[in-house]
Amino acid sequence: MASTRLDYQTLFLHLFRFLYVLVCESLPLPDSGPLIHGEVKSPQYPQPYPPNLLKQWDLNVPEGFQIRLTFTHLDIEPSAGCYYDSVTVLYDKKLLGKFCGTENSANDHHPGYEPILSPGNRLTLVFQTDDYNPERRQNVGFSAQYQATDIDECSAPEPEDGSGPLCSQICLNTLGSYLCACHHGYELHSDQRTCMLSCGGGIFDEPTGHLFSPGYPNPAPHALSCQYVISVEAGFTVYLNFSDKFHIESVNTEEGPNCYYHWLELTVPHEKPVKLCGGTSPGLINTNSNNVTLDYHTDDQGLSNGWSLDYSTNRVKCPVPGVVVKGRVTPSLTEYFYRDYIYVRCDQGYKLMADGREIESFSTMCQSNAQWHLPLPECHIIDCGEPDPLLNGGVRFLSGAENQYLSTVEYHCNEPFYSLLGSTNVTFTCEADRKWRLTRDESFSPVCLPVCGRPTQYIEGYQRIIGGSEAPEHTIPWQVLLNINSNRGGGMVIADRWILTAAHVVVHQGQQSPAQSIRIFMGDTDIHRMETSFVHPASVHVHPEYNDQDGLNFNNDIALIKLQEPITFNAAVMPLCLPAKNATYTTGLVGLVSGFGTTNDGGRQMITNKLKYVMLPVVDQEKCRESITLWKKIRPNTPDLTDNMFCAGTPEGTQDSCQGDSGGPFSVDINGRSWAAGIVSWGIKCGQRGKYGVYTKVINYLDWIKQVMQEN
Repeated sequence: MASTRLDYQTLFLHLFRFLYVLVCESLPLPDSGPLIHGEVKSPQYPQPYPPNLLKQWDLNVPEGFQIRLTFTHLDIEPSAGCYYDSVTVLYDKKLLGKFCGTENSANDHHPGYEPILSPGNRLTLVFQTDDYNPERRQNVGFSAQYQATDIDECSAPEPEDGSGPLCSQICLNTLGSYLCACHHGYELHSDQRTCMLSCGGGIFDEPTGHLFSPGYPNPAPHALSCQYVISVEAGFTVYLNFSDKFHIESVNTEEGPNCYYHWLELTVPHEKPVKLCGGTSPGLINTNSNNVTLDYHTDDQGLSNGWSLDYSTNRVKCPVPGVVVKGRVTPSLTEYFYRDYIYVRCDQGYKLMADGREIESFSTMCQSNAQWHLPLPECHIIDCGEPDPLLNGGVRFLSGAENQYLSTVEYHCNEPFYSLLGSTNVTFTCEADRKWRLTRDESFSPVCLPVCGRPTQYIEGYQRIIGGSEAPEHTIPWQVLLNINSNRGGGMVIADRWILTAAHVVVHQGQQSPAQSIRIFMGDTDIHRMETSFVHPASVHVHPEYNDQDGLNFNNDIALIKLQEPITFNAAVMPLCLPAKNATYTTGLVGLVSGFGTTNDGGRQMITNKLKYVMLPVVDQEKCRESITLWKKIRPNTPDLTDNMFCAGTPEGTQDSCQGDSGGPFSVDINGRSWAAGIVSWGIKCGQRGKYGVYTKVINYLDWIKQVMQEN
């Protein structure tokens, strides 16, 4: 007997716990609906379970689901047939399994980790233990997980009651249930299981499909009138491929089979309908449309086995685009279809043009109507626009025209008054980037520089100013006449906006003359012809170290006058060159002195209205200083000779510059080019024996001249 295995006190405790479990733990919980997953554990798990237990779990999941039960751990006292302790799994009182032992026990009653699947949505677990455990109650019981699993009703075998399959044709498994469906040409009966023959067609909008007549390939009921509509996306063409087994009753006539009573009529928009019948398959038909209507008709007599077809779709085809002259169409294909794109690019040096305007890029798409949505553009040759004008120069075409791609132009300056920097002429080509370039990597703007010191006419014989001859036209084109408060002075053109003169010409009694009081005449040798045309300076710049307060200090006697507008040089007005830094003032060096100052007429000094000139040699500096020192003994108020000055003249006199010539040029000609050696500054008398004219030494002021011109 089982009671012999325990003492009475232990038996009483076990009996009490058994009743507690039976009464208390079996009370129903509030109804909250079936769960879809959960966990079941033996009492006190993972501690050893108590003796004399009887525990039951009733598991439920929603209808249409099964319960999938998996033991995650099972440790129950092993015994033959699980006689003493066990966990039992039941489905509607049907035993699904009785388990005990451990995973490594010798018996075969352990479930392992293989899940247990219930036939329906219910499952019962019963855990029972006896009153004794030889392992001193070290077995911990079990832990299990369960979850709802959808039942595949469609895979279940047919019921044995002979009621037939769940669905007569097509069974579709759904979550928790199933649905029945029918093949084309059939419709579902009200019992939602049985399929009956039907002639309902509907609209087919998938890119591919399969159609067949009711009952095909067997004869269908009489008096059918079925319609099938294939309607796919615009831009696609429907192809019908009939199977070889094709049979629609026809009447043989001399003209061939005639579809009097049975037919399949094929209709596409804007085309005449076509009736098909007979026993020969139409094979593959290109409908050239995305909408096709098939009408199948039989009368109440005759016999037609029907038809079957597969339909497919292809994109509509657009015409091959034309050729773009001086351009290319990509991609280059033999055929183009709906939604294909093409691009047009022009050859180098050409631009895309559409509707009379230039476009940056071009693409067009093959449309659903088998036409390109934009016409092809044209490629026109690019142009670089008019070449930049060249101040004091010009441009002429060497090749090409209308400033087009690869046209070549040549720049030239207005000679002999201007010359191109570094070259006689410069050639530019219109490149693909629409710029005129010397090379493909460099743009360059030519500049015409004034030609200095090269008059168009030269003086053949030199005379003196005092009593000298008039200067022929265009021989001294840099000569300038200054009129300041009715006082005359001279100057010389050295750049297109700059006049070089003596400081004492524009400074009187220590005050610089205002610019508006200075009138500048140039371009002629006759004052009367010039007096109606003069300009005012924009600014006057006296050397900062010039300081003549008493008329006795002509050191730094140099000034610059800036014109308001630049001069365009010609034969009448040209600049005089500045001296080179290594220029020398060698004794005997002959220079040309010119001006509109005082001249000698029969022993009388008179103001001339004609430009006069004289050729004078440079005098030895010490010899000139001696002559001035001797004169100072007579006239102590005589200016000093400095290293910023040099003298010119002859010992016998008679040839000299005089009043009104101040500020004028002392120019030296070397190899046909004249340069400004000196500025008429001061002297003792005019043309007196043993006396010389004194000139500002221009070479000493080159840095100052360039600085003033650059900064202003």
